[in-house]
Amino acid sequence: MAQAGRRVLIGRIVGLYGVQGWLKIESWAEPRMRIFDYQPWLLSAAPGKEMEITGAKGRQQGKGMVAQLPGVDDREQAAALIGSDIHVDREQLPPPGKDEYYWVDLEGIEVVTTENVELGRVSHLFATGANDVVVVRDGERERLIPFIQGSYVRSVDLSAKRMVVDWDPEF
Repeated sequence: MAQAGRRVLIGRIVGLYGVQGWLKIESWAEPRMRIFDYQPWLLSAAPGKEMEITGAKGRQQGKGMVAQLPGVDDREQAAALIGSDIHVDREQLPPPGKDEYYWVDLEGIEVVTTENVELGRVSHLFATGANDVVVVRDGERERLIPFIQGSYVRSVDLSAKRMVVDWDPEF
């Protein structure tokens, strides 16, 4: 169950394309072109500097993607947006499948061992080549736990905001 008002980082503006205001973007949607289905976008270049965009259009361009944003008609306007993160409201995304989770939904939930030893709360997650990793903090220490369901992650209950892991509390 998603928390209202949460935002999901779904992409980033990484460069310029041409002279008519087109931008190169990175997309973390699956498949990548789905980023254009989730609008409006909230662009944030710096804290407190946010801009809502509706009507972004784009296409594959070589190995990357390019986008045209409404009201951005020249290279100078586009250059000001390089480095902006692209966020969308969590509610815009489709529900995850069985045993799938959006990282934003896991952030902040309590993490306990199979013996009910409290390890802390999920701070964030990150991807590695082999698997995703859950960063659990308790104020004193930080633990990096592989997010491998069945092996280390035994259960996730979003409504109870609780994750049970098979993990040595001393590690």
